[in-house]
Amino acid sequence: MLDKLPDAVPADAYWTLSQLVNRRDNICSHQQRLKNQLYEQLCVAYPSYKQFFGDISRRTALYFWLRYPSQEHLKGKTAEELVAELRPISHNNCSIKRAGKILELVRMDGQTTREHQESRDAITRNITGDLEHYREQLEIVETAIETMLPSFNCTLMTMPGVDVTTAANMLAEIGDINRFPNANKLVKFAGICPINFSSSGKGKDMCPKQGKRRLQAIFYFMAIQMIQVSMNGTPRNKVFREYYLKRVAEGKNIQQALICIARRLVNIVYGMLKNHTEYREPEQ
Repeated sequence: MLDKLPDAVPADAYWTLSQLVNRRDNICSHQQRLKNQLYEQLCVAYPSYKQFFGDISRRTALYFWLRYPSQEHLKGKTAEELVAELRPISHNNCSIKRAGKILELVRMDGQTTREHQESRDAITRNITGDLEHYREQLEIVETAIETMLPSFNCTLMTMPGVDVTTAANMLAEIGDINRFPNANKLVKFAGICPINFSSSGKGKDMCPKQGKRRLQAIFYFMAIQMIQVSMNGTPRNKVFREYYLKRVAEGKNIQQALICIARRLVNIVYGMLKNHTEYREPEQ
C-alpha cells in the first residue's frame, strides 16, 4: 500500500539537533583516539609531560607540541622567550613560573632523543594537527547546538547537573514530548521501568533490554549526580539522597536504587518539557 500511504514528515528541528549531537559524539571519539596516540609519543619525548599542562589537548598544549615535539627543539630556549610565545595563545594564562617549570622538568628528564627522532617528531606534529582540527570543529558544532537550543523553549538547563550538552542529548533522544501522552510512556520508551523476571515464584526486578539505551544512560548518570556528596559531606540534592538511602535500607542494591531515582527524574523532565517550566527543588 505504499502508493496510498502518506509521506512521512519528520520533525526537522529534532532531526537536525540529533545530527549535531551525533556529530559532536563522533568528534569526541576521534579526539580521544588521537589523544591516546599522542600519549604514546609524549611519554618517550617528555617523560614528565603530565606536569606541563592540565590537559594535553588544550590550545596552549597543542601549540607547544606542534612547535616543540621533542627536547632538541627547546635547546637554548629561556623561560622569558617561552612565556612570551605561549602567553598570546593561552590568553595571558601562562606565567613565567610555568614556563620555567616546564624547562626545569625537561632538564630533569635527561636525554630522551631516540634514533629516527625526526620521524617521531613528524608523527607528533601530525597527531597534534589533527587534534587542533577536531578542536576547532568541536567548537563549531557546540556553537551550533547552543544557537539552536533556545528555539525549543527548553528549560532543562535549570536542573542541577544538566548543561547544554546533556539537554541537547535528551532532546535529540526524546524528540517531540507531545508524542508521549504521559510520563509512563516516556519511561517505557527509555527502558527504565523495571520488569520482574521470575520462574516458579522466584525471580527479581531487572531493567528491560528494550528502549533507548542512550536515553537510559543519560537518566542513570543524572541519578548518580543527584546522590553525590561533596567533600564537606553536603549532598547535592538532599531529597534524592534521602530517597536513595531509604531504598538501600529497604534491601535494594545500588543499581536498583539508582533506577528508582532515574524513574522519578523522568517524571520531572517530562513535566518540564511538557509545560516549559523551570526546575524546582522537591520538598522534603
